[in-house]
Amino acid sequence: MKSKSSGLFRNLALLAIIASATAIPGSLFAVDAPAQKSVQQWDVFEVQLSGPAGGNPFTDVQLSCNFSDGTRTVTVNGFYDGDGVYRIRFMPDHPGGWSYTTGSNAPALAGKTGSFQVTPATGKDHGPVYVRNTYHFAYGDGTPYNEIGTTSYIWVHAPDDWEDVTLKTLADSPFNKIRMLIFPHDYNFRKTIAPTLFPFVGTPPRDWDYTRFNPAFFQHLEKRIGQLRDLNIEADLILFHPYGNSYGPNNSGFNNMGRAADDRYLRYIVARLAAYRNVWWSLANEWDFIRVKTEADFVHYGEVVSSNDPYGHMLSIHNGALIFNNTLPWITHSSIQNGDAVVESSRAELYRDVFRKPVVYDEVKYEGTGAARWAQLTPEEMVHRFWEGTIGGTYVGHSEYDVVDGDYWLAYGGKLYGQSPPRLAFLKKVLDDGPARGIDQIDKWQDSPVAGVPGQYYLVYFGLNKPTTWAFQLYKNGLRDGLHFKVEILDTWNMTVTPVDGDFVTAKKDNYYFVDEQNRSITLPGNPYIALRIRRVDNTPAVPLTAPNGE
Repeated sequence: MKSKSSGLFRNLALLAIIASATAIPGSLFAVDAPAQKSVQQWDVFEVQLSGPAGGNPFTDVQLSCNFSDGTRTVTVNGFYDGDGVYRIRFMPDHPGGWSYTTGSNAPALAGKTGSFQVTPATGKDHGPVYVRNTYHFAYGDGTPYNEIGTTSYIWVHAPDDWEDVTLKTLADSPFNKIRMLIFPHDYNFRKTIAPTLFPFVGTPPRDWDYTRFNPAFFQHLEKRIGQLRDLNIEADLILFHPYGNSYGPNNSGFNNMGRAADDRYLRYIVARLAAYRNVWWSLANEWDFIRVKTEADFVHYGEVVSSNDPYGHMLSIHNGALIFNNTLPWITHSSIQNGDAVVESSRAELYRDVFRKPVVYDEVKYEGTGAARWAQLTPEEMVHRFWEGTIGGTYVGHSEYDVVDGDYWLAYGGKLYGQSPPRLAFLKKVLDDGPARGIDQIDKWQDSPVAGVPGQYYLVYFGLNKPTTWAFQLYKNGLRDGLHFKVEILDTWNMTVTPVDGDFVTAKKDNYYFVDEQNRSITLPGNPYIALRIRRVDNTPAVPLTAPNGE
């Protein structure tokens, strides 16, 4: 459902175009826009003001705004959007009446006041994603968020019509998060078409004024982020990366602008985009491959982003060879590159114990037929890694490369040609139909292929093994004699669900396990990639856990 404010934003944009077209050449034509009267919870409330255009407004003018619901005040930074227009964006987190007051070193922008009503969230508006139950995610309204992510680095640097193709593909896909670069990549669209919009004023590829942002670039970016939001897809924005050596100083992309320019860029992008509920921040992709920056630099950048984001959006940093210190308090979850960790679930789980945060394997190699080893996963292997990561209580990311010659989803989006996305949609449905608290390993000390919620819900994944039978057996936590369970056989590749007849009723076997009271076994097809879904069906009260994991 479209937010009640979306039509107003389109009208404001149209007014801006008309104003620009009719303004007297060389003059400033900017007016304060009529204030919004209402906005939906977790949507974007915007204040548009006219102010000084002379000098350098990006560095000379400071603008902030206090938003209050009468008991709490939230301070956000405004930003200059060119042509004498300043904007302040706010994402209200609960319904009711709100008021605001601006502050600025520019008299024309200071002391502006107003009030508005926030209406309850509706439709797909569940709010921003936050951490829940230590290792998992939920939206602001408590709805579970089961991430099935993908990566398309420079899709917002492709031609407009191709970006539209990417959005249509995403709309028909299972993916609810996409990782994407802010700065351009050396890998141009189809290797021939270079970007036409850049974040700074100047002449490509190297003549940039890092004190002046290019509003057109960010307007285009936020348009696409808004479209992702309307598709209920999170935008995981990569703020620095090591791949754009064609741009910026000293063959180092936009990574060598200097500390002051870096901080200004981070504050500006947070001011512009933090009010979009679907934004995540990724400080860097392969941070350790950015040779002109240090670990201490990224600690500083993480503090800049987190201190300027009043909403506490998800914030991570992705590794190349060296994993960052993910225990730092501003890191909300671990974004890991590891091509081997999700080969089996017991490996996937280990990072959770170290960082005590959600673990997202954003890069586990990609489905494709490329020359590089990271682009050679078969679709079966891609899906298998998702299931192993899931059983390990973690989340896994997808992309594809060179599946069909000439199109590279990993680079610039477009169409998906691989066979894994439909199977990942099957997995997503399993997760969405599963326990709200998330999937965790039941007995990580020994029985790693089993995950779920003790005493309530189990997934058993056989992976590459091809058993023909499985004796019903569950670890003791949350169990007692006489509990009833239903079992289904899931073929994760062929995407089928086959119920097993009858109830399985628990009976204690020994100090560690419960089995079926009739010692029943389940006949399996003898194929790889088979899983079992086991759900409790009786209504007796919950059973206390009997022992810590591993006893």
